[in-house]
Amino acid sequence: MEKQVHTQMRRSKLETHIDILKVLAHSGPLKPTHIMNKANLNGGKLNEYLSFLIKQGLVEERTLKKGSSVFAVTQRGIIVLKQLREISQVLHVVEEAQR
Repeated sequence: MEKQVHTQMRRSKLETHIDILKVLAHSGPLKPTHIMNKANLNGGKLNEYLSFLIKQGLVEERTLKKGSSVFAVTQRGIIVLKQLREISQVLHVVEEAQR
């Protein structure tokens, strides 16, 4: 009996950043644990990804009255997501034309 090997494609950093932006754009401000679950991430790297997105002005951290933090996509983050979607559509059209 042959053993089947399932290889999982790892996401690039860019793909992970985009996934986080999409989650925040669709779900609104979220606590880190909710981002982890919805973006299918482990906790070890989440802070690194969020820090990068904050430095780029794509995500902002908001402190709630209780002292806990949530993260939200910024207007700039929404614009970047729209631009990425447009690029993806163009690339898809080019790929289809080459077939």
